[in-house]
Amino acid sequence: MASTLRSNYVPIFVMLPLGVVNVNNVFEDPETLEKQLKKLKEIGVDGIMVDVWWGLIENKGPKQYEWAAYRSLFELVVKIGLKIQAIMSFHQCGGNVGDIVTIPLPKWVLAIGDKVPDIFYTNRSGTRNPEYLSLGVDNENLFQGRTPVQIYSDYMKSFKNAMADIFEAGHITDVEVGLGPAGELRYSSYPETQGWKFPGIGEFQCYDKYLKADFKAAATKAGHPEWDLPDNAGTYNDTPGDTEFFATNGTYRTEKGKSFLTWYSNKLIEHGDQILEEANKVFNGTKTRLAAKVSGIHWWFKDQSHAAELTAGYYNLDDRDGYRPLARMLTRHYGTLDFTCLEMKDSEQPETAKSGPQELVQQVLSAGWREVIDVAGENALSRYDATAYNQMLLNVRPNGVSKEGERKPKMSALTYLRLSEDLFTTENFSLFASFVKKMHADLDYVPNIIDLTPLERSKPKIPIEKLLEAATPKLEPFPWDSETDLPVESS
Repeated sequence: MASTLRSNYVPIFVMLPLGVVNVNNVFEDPETLEKQLKKLKEIGVDGIMVDVWWGLIENKGPKQYEWAAYRSLFELVVKIGLKIQAIMSFHQCGGNVGDIVTIPLPKWVLAIGDKVPDIFYTNRSGTRNPEYLSLGVDNENLFQGRTPVQIYSDYMKSFKNAMADIFEAGHITDVEVGLGPAGELRYSSYPETQGWKFPGIGEFQCYDKYLKADFKAAATKAGHPEWDLPDNAGTYNDTPGDTEFFATNGTYRTEKGKSFLTWYSNKLIEHGDQILEEANKVFNGTKTRLAAKVSGIHWWFKDQSHAAELTAGYYNLDDRDGYRPLARMLTRHYGTLDFTCLEMKDSEQPETAKSGPQELVQQVLSAGWREVIDVAGENALSRYDATAYNQMLLNVRPNGVSKEGERKPKMSALTYLRLSEDLFTTENFSLFASFVKKMHADLDYVPNIIDLTPLERSKPKIPIEKLLEAATPKLEPFPWDSETDLPVESS
């Protein structure tokens, strides 16, 4: 029976509200949250996920960490008997889909940005985006004696120390390391704050002086000092065909375009790799797992240019796998790949967007499984209906429940977005309880299904050339059933 549990039971976590710790770093309403968490516990939910905002904790000044509110929150969650997935949220809250709270970066960091605006991602027209520090400054000593990579490392050390007993008891199962806007390993290519609307292709975000200089050095090394960053890739709300860069046989197919896209996407991989190595150093020996989140950019997936993915930093084409190199990078850190848009169906998207969420999910999950890492995921938008739940269940176990002795692909965990009053209406909560049961393969709640061992030290750095070998040839995804074998039945 134990092996059947292990092979089919998938833990489910519920994402807490963005402002559960408010903009003043106060845990505002523990009484209401306690009632809600007890209801989740009663139906067998395994744990919660929560953003741990850099902009709250280190807001008053460098290394002035204030953990009291989060400490109270974590103690409440532990008391109720739920596990914790903690996100190291080094990004701004506000400006992305679903953001209803605004939590900027620490004010002392923004003050540096007032003087040195190139610390932020910048589009071709020069508009800065203060939601996350540009990866171009990862190793620039601009922040009162520290680099961003050092800042992130110090923050994680402080978090580990503040929650040492909770880690030791095995209550924090995952530390998801924020690596970009919305906590995702990507560029800020589609910011609503700058007027982007779905399904715009977005814009490249590499026009700060640090990334400009980096590209010029790379182009010169490649024997093309005359090459500049793209000037024909359009604006946020264009379609691929509106631009020279993404049009049929556009710049992205030329030597110059390929060289740029390789550089742009490699910078993202190297950014994630370096910060995850720092995270691994911090949590090495701790009973927890590391994770990194990849964005589900499903629009224009069925266009040959994959334009929206390219501007975000995912060099994914019909003949090139933009996600498997990321998965391969994660292997050395024992990292989990966390993906999104698990609930979406192609048929729910407007045809003009050439969206392919189902094919995208299949590609990314297959990439993770081929690299033999854990793959977790979440829904992108709040849904309370059986159609969405069944699509998630299909992606969690794409070939259904394993019988004794079988090994079928299975996600390691799922996080449901998000805890809200809407979730607790009678009809919604009843259906959600059924979904939780199906996530557990109709088995009863198992308290310690997540087997935590001390995190091992990162393996040696994998050369970028070796990572890129995973991009070609692009393999077909694993086969997927047409529907889940354990559906939620709508009332």
